[in-house]
Amino acid sequence: MEEYDLVIRGGTVATAADTVICDVGIKDGLVAALGRGLARGRREIDASGLLVLPGGIDSHCHIAQRSSAGVVCADDFDSATVAAAFGGTTTVIPFAAQHRGQSLRRVVAEYHEAARGKAVIDYAFHLIVSDPTPEVLGQELPALIRDGYTSFKVYMTYDLLRLDDRQLLDVLALARREGALVMVHAENHDMIRWLADRLTERGLTAPRHHATSHARLAESEATNRAVALSELIDVPLLIVHVSAAEAVAVIREAQGRGLRIYAETCPQYLFLTAEDLDRPGLEGAKFCCSPPPRDQAAQQAIWTGLTNGTFQVFSSDHAPYRFDASGKLPKGERTTFKDIANGVPGIELRLPLLFSEGVNAGRLDLNAFVALTATNHAKLYGLYPKKGTIAVGSDADIALWDPKRERLVSAAMLHDRTGYTPYEGRRLVGWPIIVLSRGRVVVADGALQAPRGGGLFLPCAPPPAARPRGRPAPELAFAAAAGGALV
Repeated sequence: MEEYDLVIRGGTVATAADTVICDVGIKDGLVAALGRGLARGRREIDASGLLVLPGGIDSHCHIAQRSSAGVVCADDFDSATVAAAFGGTTTVIPFAAQHRGQSLRRVVAEYHEAARGKAVIDYAFHLIVSDPTPEVLGQELPALIRDGYTSFKVYMTYDLLRLDDRQLLDVLALARREGALVMVHAENHDMIRWLADRLTERGLTAPRHHATSHARLAESEATNRAVALSELIDVPLLIVHVSAAEAVAVIREAQGRGLRIYAETCPQYLFLTAEDLDRPGLEGAKFCCSPPPRDQAAQQAIWTGLTNGTFQVFSSDHAPYRFDASGKLPKGERTTFKDIANGVPGIELRLPLLFSEGVNAGRLDLNAFVALTATNHAKLYGLYPKKGTIAVGSDADIALWDPKRERLVSAAMLHDRTGYTPYEGRRLVGWPIIVLSRGRVVVADGALQAPRGGGLFLPCAPPPAARPRGRPAPELAFAAAAGGALV
């Protein structure tokens, strides 16, 4: 009688901490044993010469989401999770996005309906808070945090999404009380708006001017302000999609002072530059995202941040808008850089890009790759050790990688519904060839092996990073002395 449902034999198993050649025994969807010479399984996979890695976690992706401008993503939970699985990702955390005037509780209920019966891999939800009314802050958000929605994103830019500093402080204070993690899109709204108005007044409306209007200083100033607000409340903060050396320096300095500031970056800031936006006609719109890609010096700063610990997570920020009037070009040929839907696709290529140019190019070791793409995501968002590692008792979310497999990137080979990729023509080395979710083979032999709807929703525990340290910041302690706690 077989002891395991599945045994993966003889592969090089790597986690964020260790690398060892051994077998992996899987039973009832969990990792049941690690070792050499394990008993037989009902099914066996020969992993000789392959890497056996935790399935990736993409904790920043936009799926079945309507933007504040009313543009809807090209991907639903079916196409997005299929694409993620083909790229070695086994858990996604997209956003239940509140728009002004909406009940946050209703937004979450509707997002569950959008996901129901479609996902092929497991998923959790972040929240987007754009309207922190007394009802949202006093009732809905605390209740949702306790129900397993323990992280939420706020914006410092975009007319219909941004919060002012007072609102940000209210949200941060709530996160401190409830043990949630706040993610911040840090760009100075008025800097961007002022530059954009000056450019359009002069008729400079091509996609390349998107990069000009979203200046590096707009990112670093807002990052510095977000850090200061976090320090006042003494609450951790995650700065998302960091693009520029100036913002990296702000984050690094804050971390050096012992502040709990975490940071994320994305493929577009390693592999694209502002020059990609300067293409004939509106072709540059395919590369417009916020913050925008910068230059080669910025790319090097991002690589350095990945190797020295400034960045804890590497996400896709997958924002799949089709290259037509339903997506990137809402005004057709008259679309200006101010109208372009911001975002690039990348959910399937996130891991292969970093593996090829990080691990195979000698910039990252294998354990750092696992940490940046899986383990740290699970730890930051309350899913560890269920997700993000290969350990006895963990979900058997595993990707088998051929480190020598070469692929030439083209939109035709990908599984999202965007219709293009900003990485067209790039040759990558290293690719996931078999992907398991909770012990189920989801991808093998270049084909989808699992039915839609097999993915499960994951309530998240309060992130350990968000636990209060038991003291307010010095300014609040002084101010509270006369009248009780302020947070």
